[in-house]
Amino acid sequence: MTLFKNKKQSSYTVIIGCGRLGANLANTLSEEGENVLILDEDKDSFRKLSSSFGGLAVEGDGTELDTLKAADVQRADTVVAVTNNDNVNIMIAQIAKECFSVKRVISRLFDPERECVYQELGIDTICPAVLSANEIDKILNRNAGTQEVVKA
Repeated sequence: MTLFKNKKQSSYTVIIGCGRLGANLANTLSEEGENVLILDEDKDSFRKLSSSFGGLAVEGDGTELDTLKAADVQRADTVVAVTNNDNVNIMIAQIAKECFSVKRVISRLFDPERECVYQELGIDTICPAVLSANEIDKILNRNAGTQEVVKA
């Protein structure tokens, strides 16, 4: 089954979780002409997608094999799990890797202490807490050299 006919055949990305991050990523990939399918249990979450979104939005549970088969996950180059639950994300990532042999799996991870589990499975992670801390550190270090010395 081929879900996309008029788009580039170079890649197919499945995003699971249509919150702010998932919707933003789906919109960006769609604008770039990529084949993208976004999956979420809550059909109201698709309101976050732009009116120009050219991908597919599918309502369903990303941890269910039948739902993932219907989303053609076995054909995906990349699966991105960005629900608001680390346990759900790791489950989706494992299913994509082990059951569907998806080469590239990326998962949002809220708890940085769990990163070793994902690494053992060959799953790339994005951790908002770590990314934010790194960016704040860069800002602090950049501003450290520009502070004025106050004379008394």
